[in-house]
Amino acid sequence: MEIRPATPEDVPVLFDLICALAEYEHLSHLVTGSAELLRHHLFGPEAFVSALVAEVEEQVVGFALYFRNFSTFLTRPGIYLEDLFVLPEFRGRGIGKALLARVAQEAVAKGYGRLEWRVLDWNQPAIEFYRRLGAKPHPEWILHRVVGAELEALARLAEDPYPS
Repeated sequence: MEIRPATPEDVPVLFDLICALAEYEHLSHLVTGSAELLRHHLFGPEAFVSALVAEVEEQVVGFALYFRNFSTFLTRPGIYLEDLFVLPEFRGRGIGKALLARVAQEAVAKGYGRLEWRVLDWNQPAIEFYRRLGAKPHPEWILHRVVGAELEALARLAEDPYPS
C-alpha cells in the first residue's frame, strides 16, 4: 500500500470514488459536481482542497479529501476532512487508518490546532473506527447548511439587508 498526494491524472478515479462514497451513503442523488470541477478545485490557480490517495498494486482504492479551516478559539488553522473513503473490498487492511494518519501528520507538521470531520449518525462502522483512533463526537454542535435557492436568497440579503 502507498499513500501519496493526488495528481491531476488521479482526478477521474477520485471522482469515481466520490460517486462510490455517495452510493454507500445513499446520497447519489446529491452528486451534481463533475470531474472537471474537482480538477479545478484540486489543481486550478486557486486550489481549494487537497487529496491523498491510497494505492494497492497500482490501483487507487481509497482517498482522503480535506481543506484548511480556522479555529477562532485556538487562533490557529486546522484541517477539515471532507471525505475519507476506501472501497469496501479493501477495508480492514489499515488503509483508512493510514490515510487519516497522513492527514493528521500534515496538521501536526504545520502547527495546526485540530483535525475534524463529520460522520453520518447511522454509519456505526465509521463511528467505531474513528473512536478507536481517539476521535470524540461533539453532539452538541448541529450542522446547518444552505444550498441552491436558499443560498442564493441569503446572498441577495447582502444587497439590501434591511428590506422595507
